[in-house]
Amino acid sequence: QVQLVESGGGLVQPGGSLRLSCIASRSIFSIHFMGWYRQAPGKEREFVASIESGGITNYADSVKGRFTISRDNAKYTVYLQMNSLKSEDTAVYYCKAPGNPWGQGTQVTVSS
Repeated sequence: QVQLVESGGGLVQPGGSLRLSCIASRSIFSIHFMGWYRQAPGKEREFVASIESGGITNYADSVKGRFTISRDNAKYTVYLQMNSLKSEDTAVYYCKAPGNPWGQGTQVTVSS
């Protein structure tokens, strides 16, 4: 199994940006699908973005045009660049590789 550690969250004003990182405990070269998910207080965990090993990306409608997912296999890392943040983006963000445990998540708070 691969262990995942998310980082990069914090408090940011509406309209601001953050870049989240998800570092794996071993190479992700062979992991076809990597995704970012989020869970806001009192809500279900939801899909945010995914990237396949060939570079194909997919986004939730709520973040399209504002968020960008990327991966650096050499650094065992998946990134989520988040721009034009809104208060409704406030949540704990998790990355996930299918069949492997969830990480601890990183808190993103968008507030003035």
